[in-house]
Amino acid sequence: MFRNWRIGSINGALLAAYFIPAWAMVAFNIFVAPVHGLYERPSVAVALFLSDQLQMSGMSTVRAAWLLALGRLTVVTFFAIYLALLAIPRTRRSGASDEALGVALAIGSLISFASMVMASKVGELAALRLHATELLLLLGAAIVLVIERPATAPKTVDLADTAPLGLEQAELLHNR
Repeated sequence: MFRNWRIGSINGALLAAYFIPAWAMVAFNIFVAPVHGLYERPSVAVALFLSDQLQMSGMSTVRAAWLLALGRLTVVTFFAIYLALLAIPRTRRSGASDEALGVALAIGSLISFASMVMASKVGELAALRLHATELLLLLGAAIVLVIERPATAPKTVDLADTAPLGLEQAELLHNR
């Protein structure tokens, strides 16, 4: 069953198993109650940075929270698309599902890096550890994705598919 699975495919599936529920729950909490959801542990560094460093007003902070939730849901969506494409064996073997994983990794890395920088600016050590761990997970998967390419199938030609050679063609091939 697992003979055509690559390490990158398994790694991407494990990442999706973590990021889909974790980031979807955070985004849902932000959509339901933007201020309360923004001040929960996964987003508290962003909230403190926006309010302390950028001195945003209440409504601007809510808009920024919704933008963060939209970014997280975008990553969740691309991970879900990756898992759906991974379920198709032909797509998994050819590596066509890697594009969705690459987009999820790029956007997720950007969000995690920005959140990590904001956590270091406001001094939130727990949030800094969380975002640094997520960033390392995403960057590690991106490195595996770049290095490990899908195996190419050897091109074979069936003898039944070839037309028989004429005498002149056979002599031409023999003289080369």
